[in-house]
Amino acid sequence: MAMGLQMYKLFMWATLLGISVSDARGKQYISAVGDPGMRRDGLRVAFEAWNFCNEVGEEAPGMGSPRAADCFDVSSFSLRHRVNETDNKLGVGNPFPGLGTEAVNNADLFAAQKELYLGSLCQVADTPNPWQFWMIMLKNGNFDTKSGLCPENGKKVPPFSSGRFPCFGKGCMNQPILYHELTHFSGGDRMRGSFNGTYDLGSDIRSELDGISFFEVVWEKKVGVGSWVFSHKLKTSKKYPWLMLYLRADATKGFSGGYHYDTRGMLKSPPESPNFKVRVTLDVKQGGGPKSQFYLIDIGSCWKNNGNPCDGDVLTDVTRYSEMIINPDTQAWCSPKSVGNCPPYHITPDNKKIYRNDTAHFPYGAYHYYCAPGNAQHLEQPVSTCDPYSNPQAQELVQLLPHPIWDEYGYPTKQGDGWVGDARTWELDVGGLSSRLYFYQDPGTPPARRIWTSIDMGTEIFVSDKEEMAEWTLSDFDVLYTSSPDS
Repeated sequence: MAMGLQMYKLFMWATLLGISVSDARGKQYISAVGDPGMRRDGLRVAFEAWNFCNEVGEEAPGMGSPRAADCFDVSSFSLRHRVNETDNKLGVGNPFPGLGTEAVNNADLFAAQKELYLGSLCQVADTPNPWQFWMIMLKNGNFDTKSGLCPENGKKVPPFSSGRFPCFGKGCMNQPILYHELTHFSGGDRMRGSFNGTYDLGSDIRSELDGISFFEVVWEKKVGVGSWVFSHKLKTSKKYPWLMLYLRADATKGFSGGYHYDTRGMLKSPPESPNFKVRVTLDVKQGGGPKSQFYLIDIGSCWKNNGNPCDGDVLTDVTRYSEMIINPDTQAWCSPKSVGNCPPYHITPDNKKIYRNDTAHFPYGAYHYYCAPGNAQHLEQPVSTCDPYSNPQAQELVQLLPHPIWDEYGYPTKQGDGWVGDARTWELDVGGLSSRLYFYQDPGTPPARRIWTSIDMGTEIFVSDKEEMAEWTLSDFDVLYTSSPDS
């Protein structure tokens, strides 16, 4: 009876608010995204590039601010574009509607406000909230510790020397060269567009790619048929051995994962644990080598250690991530001999708590790595704390590996699931699993609401020893409520 009432509320909520309803394995779910299953002909897609600490730092020569968008409507086999290349090339010093005076010559603030401006051009009116675009996110893992650009757990620190991070010298944290193929009809009723480029300034990606970095995302769709298919490529080089490329569904306002500015995106109402699933079709063509931490699913949010929502104070806000890594070469750093790389406990689907010192029952192989926020005051020892520089504030990571313990949630259960040669459509109970993951909170504080403002897929090639290429396609991406957001 209770389940029937819940489904009735879900149906009425969808009907009254006019939200798209998706059919998943015979069940009716409401989509949290503006473009359920990526099936809308009039695509909305944007691009953002981040440096090591999720800022801009300095624009690449002639490229403008590293934010761009390709948004259009389709009518009678013609495309009406909402963003032009003048908009996409806007850089520091160039005015646009809504740009604040404090941001005109500040590369970090300019990019944040440019994203809002592009969002206003792409925005689609909808219920309960308007939405803007899917987001392609690219990140350079080089860190020049002598630059003074990145804070430590949100606190500004002076330049320092360290050999921990890749950097070929001054300028290693640069933004990329970006090329844009505006979406067009590429023959008959098939549409195609792309973003691509390189971090190696002065290189020509139209010739040989040997020795240089490369990224590309191509989107294609037949009018009125199926999902957009996003084809990704990411290549590292000697100068740029640590690169990340994701396709994200971000919140349409507020803070998205790892981003401490007002954001724009695809999630009309960000989902909350435990009441949502994620559906996506993934086909990994090339894995990107042994250092490629390929995320079947990566979810991000932000809340303080006392459980309160983030408010923009980078000294007390904490970015929270959970990631499922499907590269079979990625091993568990969590083990009975390295419990500091494990969360303090694991919670089973029937809500039993297993502590990490219970060597007979704790599923060590289900966890690649856990690290705690660097600003936490009451950590259980031993513990690993997360890198303090690669986010604008402290962060917490729960990185998972395929394991039988995740079977009830529809996640991979063994090495090789979803990897090269095993393309499939996944329906993941992300809400259920994320509701049972350990995340740090100060003792005696009320549990944080786990509202996820970013959901993405892609890879992080983590300091490769040689040039590596990852290649994959993604389609049918959807985020599905399993109960109404207010239930």
